[in-house]
Amino acid sequence: MRRIALLSAAIALVASPAFAQDYIGNWACYDANATKTGILTIYGQVYGFASATYGDPSSGTGTITAYQDGVGFNDGPLRASRNIEAGRIVPNASTGLAVQLETAEAATMLCTPR
Repeated sequence: MRRIALLSAAIALVASPAFAQDYIGNWACYDANATKTGILTIYGQVYGFASATYGDPSSGTGTITAYQDGVGFNDGPLRASRNIEAGRIVPNASTGLAVQLETAEAATMLCTPR
């Protein structure tokens, strides 16, 4: 029993850096009413957001900082126009993982893999 616990702990420690990379890719974002708000793309230290609304000032690119549980938005249109500060990796019943976009006050969008 002790071996299983030690093996589980070792696997969790080895796998945790891989979990930090789960945010990379394309994400379909929805607001609290399940209305599609746009597409979020994250690669390396940059992101791009394409709003579902024509002419929305939150569309564009910016930089991010990677964290163990997601990303921090340094600049760009999501930070400037929607006050998005963080994107956290959260479990999702239908897709496995999702990125929850948050302001300082609340979670505003949920993005699922595309």
